[in-house]
Amino acid sequence: MDVPVTGTESSPYPKAGTWQISTGYRWQKSDRHFVGSEYQEHRDDEASQVINKVHLLDLGVRYNWTQRTNFSLSLPYLIAERSNPIRDADRVVVDRGITHSNSVSDAVLTARRWVLDPDTCKNGNFSLGLGMKFPTGQSGHMDARRSLASGSLVSSLQPVDQSIQPGDGGLGFLVEATGFRRFGTRFVGYASGVYLFNPRETNDTDRGGNNPVTRFLSVGDQYLARVGVAGNWRRVTLSLGGRVEGVPSDDLLGGSSGFRRPGYAISLEPGVTIRAGRSAITAGLPIALYRNRTRSFADKLSGRHGDAAFADYILLLGFARLF
Repeated sequence: MDVPVTGTESSPYPKAGTWQISTGYRWQKSDRHFVGSEYQEHRDDEASQVINKVHLLDLGVRYNWTQRTNFSLSLPYLIAERSNPIRDADRVVVDRGITHSNSVSDAVLTARRWVLDPDTCKNGNFSLGLGMKFPTGQSGHMDARRSLASGSLVSSLQPVDQSIQPGDGGLGFLVEATGFRRFGTRFVGYASGVYLFNPRETNDTDRGGNNPVTRFLSVGDQYLARVGVAGNWRRVTLSLGGRVEGVPSDDLLGGSSGFRRPGYAISLEPGVTIRAGRSAITAGLPIALYRNRTRSFADKLSGRHGDAAFADYILLLGFARLF
């Protein structure tokens, strides 16, 4: 989570030549299965749902080259576990298998610039950004996975599921836009969006199986958009907005083959920011209102429609300090 800290009480822009150090934390538990927008309630009833628990830590450094232009580096660290049902020959759940991942994720380097002159645009402006995503995270992380074979539980070393792989194995680039507009002395409207292009079609992680379309993991695009309003009361800012994030079925550049679970979630996002001098603490709680597991490239070829597990909410925490 990138937590901007202003340079002075009267300006939304940091001073030229300053640095910002930030840390972010994201937690989510994904265990609600959807096919399209239809909730698969029977998975809960038979205790066959997949349960993903994800902790994503992020260290960020930003240099404000001028009031108008800044550069930032983000390095995430993923700690995750995935619990899968183990079924017998009659499809009855008899146990569960748990796999883990714990590694550095993919780093992102971004340059941003305010389009309008900050000296004359105190009450509203928008910035454009361009970044590179580097494959610093493992895309073929392995762990012991339990399964049922000939009536007995056995363990074997396999790649963990795509949903908890630390990296995707692709060199990508992103474009982003952010804007704000003040209304009076207390309220601010905000909007932002980012799209990650991953031109590489598949990585080298072999899932096994006989289907050449889904044998290797897809390197998919990603997107996030937010819009809302915030109100300032002394050192406290309260915000309420909407949020949509997801993975598309088809990439805008490059092929879309390989195994992926595309879909998106639309959430209501309340948040709070507390400022003290050059420091800021933020907390956000996006609550899912609508979830949709869309059909992947492989689904469209086969005529099927796979499912995916979504979270009911996400916890976001952040801290930043300007130097």
